[in-house]
Amino acid sequence: MATVVIVGAQWGDEGKGKVIDYLAREADVVVRAQGGNNAGHTVVVGDKKYALHLIPSGVLNPNALNIIGNGVVFDPEGFLKEIEGLKKDGIATDRIKVSERAHLIFPYHKEIDRLSEEALGDMKIGTTKKGIGPCYMDKVERIGLRVGDMEDWDRFEAHLRSNIQRKNDIIVKLYGGSPLAVDAIVADYKGYAEQVLPFVADTGILVHEAVVESKKVLLEGAQGTMLDVDYGTYPYVTSSHPVSGGFSVGSGIGPNQIEEVLGIAKAYTTRVGMGPFVTELNDEVGNAIRVKGNEFGTTTGRARRCGWLDAVVLRYSARINGMTSVALMLLDVLGGFEEIKICTGYRYKDEILEEYPAKLSVLEACEPVYETFEGWQEDLSTVTSYDALPENAKRYIERIEALMGIPVKIVSVGPKRDQTIVRDTIFRA
Repeated sequence: MATVVIVGAQWGDEGKGKVIDYLAREADVVVRAQGGNNAGHTVVVGDKKYALHLIPSGVLNPNALNIIGNGVVFDPEGFLKEIEGLKKDGIATDRIKVSERAHLIFPYHKEIDRLSEEALGDMKIGTTKKGIGPCYMDKVERIGLRVGDMEDWDRFEAHLRSNIQRKNDIIVKLYGGSPLAVDAIVADYKGYAEQVLPFVADTGILVHEAVVESKKVLLEGAQGTMLDVDYGTYPYVTSSHPVSGGFSVGSGIGPNQIEEVLGIAKAYTTRVGMGPFVTELNDEVGNAIRVKGNEFGTTTGRARRCGWLDAVVLRYSARINGMTSVALMLLDVLGGFEEIKICTGYRYKDEILEEYPAKLSVLEACEPVYETFEGWQEDLSTVTSYDALPENAKRYIERIEALMGIPVKIVSVGPKRDQTIVRDTIFRA
């Protein structure tokens, strides 16, 4: 397969960065298609750890073209800080392109994000306060500014000043906050424009040409399926489409040009922020998973909520995304438990639900129906082949395959590149 989508199968933080980095070694083009710097991909190469928030993980491949697509909301300050950090580490940044159609994040987006979250009180969403939602709101309201707009500075500045005045009214009159300094923001973005514009291109053409030429194209996103604004646990979701269909829109290629959809799933389940979580473990087991898996956010440092693997979520995610295969991550974290569980259905009142419900009121009343498996005590971190895995670990994987109806092609047993077991080829000639 020449065009591959990497999609999070749960609530994000599944380990997409590692898989993207692993596959990007042979990719010609790597595309970030949605979200913003509210998410992070952690990539470990040797003893070096890289935390990437906006720039595609393929940047560690010096031969790959790395594209920030039109579906991304673009924070120029964050982008330039990442560029600076990569250069300090000796990573080339000359093969990065930014879509001229990507919408810009401004300080008023971040301030409104913060004030809005505080105003919600107990009903807060759990946003990262990076301005992502308010930026997408402006995009849909058709008052946003795009990266390419900075090329016509006079027109851009007039629009920006108007937007800041409008947003200051909201900040002051609705939330009781302090107005933002118009001239300072304009001056900052004048400086950003000079540094960012050399990276700007019509990236949709670049991706299309690569696909037509049968180059190896890898599409990556942030977050996961269960945070999709339509298909996730609404309203506790992100403001974009981290599903395979969103990657088509966010990169500029047709859905029929996607040939493989690889779903990334942890061997257990985590989520960050508010919202229902049927298999959550608020006990010693949940805390043990959190500690062993280092379940703390790349961007925020927040502790993640942890629980057993939820096959109801995975089946739903496989259907929504048209998944063709799975990468099962952090299997090593489950070593040492006497027993391991998989949720195969939800008990709601007097019935068993096998499909993921849309209503929060139903989800909040659901209890997990578990299958229990014998655990394994072996350390998996040095295992290099599927056959060498403990029999109980293989039974666990094979049950996941049966419940999802698709093969597990990749098994990860640690954070490093060489702690990756590949059972079948992802990129095909």
